[in-house]
Amino acid sequence: MRPYRSLSDPANVNEILERLARLMPNTSRQWGTLTPAEMLSHLSDSLLAVLGERSASSAESWWSRTVLKYIALHTSIPWPQGIQTRPEVDPKRAGTKPVEFERDREQLVALVRRFVSPDTRYGRHPGFGAMTREDGCSGDMATSIITSASSVCDEPSNL
Repeated sequence: MRPYRSLSDPANVNEILERLARLMPNTSRQWGTLTPAEMLSHLSDSLLAVLGERSASSAESWWSRTVLKYIALHTSIPWPQGIQTRPEVDPKRAGTKPVEFERDREQLVALVRRFVSPDTRYGRHPGFGAMTREDGCSGDMATSIITSASSVCDEPSNL
């Protein structure tokens, strides 16, 4: 199992930003199907959706708002590989297509910084529903960003 991570910890935020800084357009992926450029777009769209600034179709159910949300945000159980994300945050479907790698990376870095800011207010997660600051900075939100940033880096993540 991976260690429990929190975006409330500046060391975890710094790890994300360092991994994003090392990411190159031609870096080979280690997990998943997205290219480095597509991963930047996916993470930006995902953060914008949770911030309430990008619409994403709902996959909410009682199960996802309670049981799945708790497991994802408050345990160290890894997210299974191969689960499809919402179409609106998938650059291979209806998500934002990569434009220019450096610009897309800078946009994501700014979004990560804004996402972890103490005064940030979150909207609804497409599957988990209403999000508090504690939810937004915990478990799956932290590890999914770190894992995504790691999934196309040559070095394995310690998650």
